[in-house]
Amino acid sequence: MDEAQKPAEKPRLISEADITKYKTAGDIVNDVMRKLVSITVEGAKIIDLCIEGDRLIEEGTGGVYNKIVKGAKVSKGIAFPTSVSINNTVAHFSPLVSDPLASQALVKGDVVKLHLGAHIDGFAAISAETIVVGATEQDPVTGRRADVLQAAWLVKAGNKNWAVTDAVSKAASAFNCKPVEGMLSCQQTQNVIDGKKRIILNPSEAQRRDMETTTFSEDEVYGIDILVSSGEDGKARVEDSKTSIYQKEGSVTYQLKMKNSRMVFSEMQKKADEKRARLGLQEAVTHGLVKPYEVVYTPSNTFVAAFHFTIALPPAGPLLITHPPVWYKPELVKTDKVLEDEELKALLTKPLRETKKKKKSKEAEGADEAK
Repeated sequence: MDEAQKPAEKPRLISEADITKYKTAGDIVNDVMRKLVSITVEGAKIIDLCIEGDRLIEEGTGGVYNKIVKGAKVSKGIAFPTSVSINNTVAHFSPLVSDPLASQALVKGDVVKLHLGAHIDGFAAISAETIVVGATEQDPVTGRRADVLQAAWLVKAGNKNWAVTDAVSKAASAFNCKPVEGMLSCQQTQNVIDGKKRIILNPSEAQRRDMETTTFSEDEVYGIDILVSSGEDGKARVEDSKTSIYQKEGSVTYQLKMKNSRMVFSEMQKKADEKRARLGLQEAVTHGLVKPYEVVYTPSNTFVAAFHFTIALPPAGPLLITHPPVWYKPELVKTDKVLEDEELKALLTKPLRETKKKKKSKEAEGADEAK
């Protein structure tokens, strides 16, 4: 077949340059996570960890992609503000300085979820992992803390959104745990981390009915958010904590009237899709210009573990944008429960990306036959 007869290549939805930006953001996130894990110790204050995480993201992104391209600088910085959620706090806890819980100090045995993200040119890498304060190989995590950690860790994605939903539920059930109800994982594109294709955890009947079935396709990117509770039903509720993380909505247009609101919203637009908002957001929330990431809780006697990873689906096979967890290793977590589902066990042993065997040429095949 000559060149003119060859079928036209299918255009890529995501370029190699885009993947490089994703991976650069992922490397920065990993460096920040390593530093945060090292200081997430007894006595550390939540507010200090949040401030340090954001500072490190800004520092890391500030050192890359500094050339002027087409007369403009590449946007970069925080894609998701550092949040530190303890024990039964599910996620998104990034307190204002005035919040009474901001100065709360960590104690031995706290189950701590660290969640943060960076972006280069709107291509975001977001990661979350769970650590238990004070755990060592000599004094590992046990009991319900270990169950919930192990259940959240043992997850791999399927090829449809409901396959992931079911796999997470099965893994959690093996450890007598439940995924947190209604938590979403979403498709990502440039400047968007909550795309239309979504995966839901532990849906209610109404949520299952309303959620569309989607198939993952080549060149898509997803942020996979796994949250598992040691509670009986995985239900979470909003409490008194003030919401401090917001996302701007690009599809809504409304002229803000308050000067304070315009100032804050303008600042959000200059930076990433998410930013810890301080003042003047009420009008923007009311008119749908921004949506809040509410802080929710499971019952007080429960624990929540979380892992979040960003993954791309190029033609060669799945590619992890973010790095594996910094803290987690089997020696630190000891549970007496065992995963027995054979299908899930097979999935867990399967490599993320299959190695494709090269086809032999006809000459090579002939040489083999002659031997």
